[in-house]
Amino acid sequence: MAIGIVIGAAFGTVVKSLVDNIIAPPFGLLLGGMDFSNFFINLSPGNYSSLAAAKVAGAATINYGLFLNSVVSFLIVAWALFMVMKLMNKLKRQQRAALPNTKVCPQCQSTINVQALRCPYCTSQL
Repeated sequence: MAIGIVIGAAFGTVVKSLVDNIIAPPFGLLLGGMDFSNFFINLSPGNYSSLAAAKVAGAATINYGLFLNSVVSFLIVAWALFMVMKLMNKLKRQQRAALPNTKVCPQCQSTINVQALRCPYCTSQL
């Protein structure tokens, strides 16, 4: 979890820029050319053409477009973290597989388990 917090904080601005400038515009285009982050529900009387106009007027709004941008940002960070952890686990498995699991007894030169404390062939203490 700590890794996720560090990566999320370090790449937060990059991910926000990626979502706001690269991912959100195609969604907006698919939805009729509207700005994805400009989707909101006005709870106050009056009509506002944009979220900025509603904020200037002090209107109460539910900003579900900004929320959706945050969800997409979170999913990108989670995917990146998943891929990093997957790579780290793969490297650890390869590292463990490369470690020897046998050793040679110094007394009788027999091959024994690396964790053995006594040789099963000559019973010498290791």
